[in-house]
Amino acid sequence: MQNDTDFPIAILGAGFAGIGAAIQLKKAGIESFTIFERASEIGGTWRDNTYPGAACDVPSHVYSLSFEQNPNWSQRYAASGEIQAYLLDVVDKWKLRDRLRLNTEIVEARFDENAGIWRLTTDGGDTFTARVVLAGVGGLVDPAYPNIAGMDDFEGEVMHTARWNHEVVLRDKRVSVIGTGASAVQVVPTIASVVALLTVFQRTPAWVVAKLDAFYPAWVKRLLARFPFFLKASRFVKYWVSELRGPIVFYNSKLLSAIGVSLSKWNLRRQVKDPDLRKRLTPDFQFGCKRVLVSDDYWASFERDDVELVTDSIERIEAKGVRTDDGRLHEADVIVLATGFKLGLATAPFPIIGRNGQTLDEAWASGAVAYKGMTVSGFPNWFIMMGPNTGPGHTSVLVYTEAQIAHAIQAIQKLQSEGLKLMDIRRDVQDRYNAGIQKRMTRMVWGGCNSWYLNADGSNHSLYPGFAAEYVLRARKLNPNDYECVGY
Repeated sequence: MQNDTDFPIAILGAGFAGIGAAIQLKKAGIESFTIFERASEIGGTWRDNTYPGAACDVPSHVYSLSFEQNPNWSQRYAASGEIQAYLLDVVDKWKLRDRLRLNTEIVEARFDENAGIWRLTTDGGDTFTARVVLAGVGGLVDPAYPNIAGMDDFEGEVMHTARWNHEVVLRDKRVSVIGTGASAVQVVPTIASVVALLTVFQRTPAWVVAKLDAFYPAWVKRLLARFPFFLKASRFVKYWVSELRGPIVFYNSKLLSAIGVSLSKWNLRRQVKDPDLRKRLTPDFQFGCKRVLVSDDYWASFERDDVELVTDSIERIEAKGVRTDDGRLHEADVIVLATGFKLGLATAPFPIIGRNGQTLDEAWASGAVAYKGMTVSGFPNWFIMMGPNTGPGHTSVLVYTEAQIAHAIQAIQKLQSEGLKLMDIRRDVQDRYNAGIQKRMTRMVWGGCNSWYLNADGSNHSLYPGFAAEYVLRARKLNPNDYECVGY
């Protein structure tokens, strides 16, 4: 068996996936890892998204590491800052600071097949070697900026929700929000009572279901802290409720879709009394084929006299505001871009060169595919966390992430214990798996409309077509026979 010190492991990214992987490696007695993070602090999504109202749309007791549960969440759906504080506490508890290389971005990875190592190059020109790479860089990392003419002509402030400028004062300002997705449904109701005028530009309305959020009383938090069983029970119940609701979101069924539509329309009726406004806020696509949003107060914001919903297309940005194709200029002091993220699953995050000089982009020329979303044939000892077809449409992403971490650690243990040089997923195994995934996609709802889930050819390489529990059962345990195992 190889010495731990002779087996360097690189973890890319210090978000939930990277931190969770580091903890599980330590628990397995494997200490030879380094976490590379391009930013100046850990946290990923929850470090970057600090806009007003930023929060998780999955219950806190589920959206946390199962092996680091937190009895002290202040509310059912934790705010961004509280989740970031949780991650910081976890890093400190597990003494991961000395394993972090912050402000260090990996810009190239190249596999040396003779040595069985990955050579990682940083943006500073340094080179590190790793026997195994756990890539937790995330698919939704870099903001997507809309291609709207005249953006540079605007005389006021422009900011993306994922890069919020807290020095910009919104009070008594005219604010235009472009986009009506997951970040918009949080930021709009939060700033509506502060600004002088809020104009929201909607290209496509979304189905929004009730959040039913609530703060946890102090006695509940004390109970959960004193009796961890109740915290585990809360997590268990919330997880299975989301699983049971899953088919409403992802199966292509008129009956199940009708249930989702009914729930969303009930939420709309309780918030909006104006029938014309309700009509403008009601989608015309099948429930679930775009991301279903969660909010108790987003739609109600449009009942305010100082909030306007604009459904005319944007023609251009001008010095004083946003002009729509009806010729109207909507004056603004601040423009907020709630336009989401670049989908990072379709291409490699940076040049990744595997066996025989093949790049990951070349391997993914026809679409991003990976065995169980984790390993790609020709790229040995490289494990992707939240890779292709592992996104959940209905529950916590961390359920998937933890299964992937367990799979990768079993591979690391096999590489170490048997003195192997590399483990490379067999191409036929990978192809059979992904053919099955795409076949199942025909029964899913996601092909029913144009969304960020889909590639240009209409294929879905983003989400997993089924229950989280099923994915965990398939992915958590390593089957060595699926891999080509090569010794020195």
